[in-house]
Amino acid sequence: QLQLVESGGGLVQPGGSLRLSCAASGFTFRYYAIGWFRQAPGKEREGVSCISGSGSMTNYADSVKGRFTISRDNAENTVYLQMNSLKPEDTAVYYCAAARRAGVVGCREADFGSWGQGTQVTVSS
Repeated sequence: QLQLVESGGGLVQPGGSLRLSCAASGFTFRYYAIGWFRQAPGKEREGVSCISGSGSMTNYADSVKGRFTISRDNAENTVYLQMNSLKPEDTAVYYCAAARRAGVVGCREADFGSWGQGTQVTVSS
């Protein structure tokens, strides 16, 4: 059974860093793109960053470019999101998701169909 488990969220001061992890199981991980999405209170869920199955292609939302880095370790079935220079507006529940089919590129939410339970990130002084 496909499963995604996020970890690494928490409370951090503005300008600080966090690294989120998404551990996957139950499918052939290396064939599937993985995305990070977030949802802040009262707002719609938005794509943050996505990475192709091989890791050769990545996408970032304009709001996080230059601050966040996505990577994956296919030997460990894990995707990471390194978040630096965090801002209060980064506060949200962060979810990882697996693409609905192999070969997906890009970060269109409709292409992602299996979701983790989410991890809370709070940026506040």
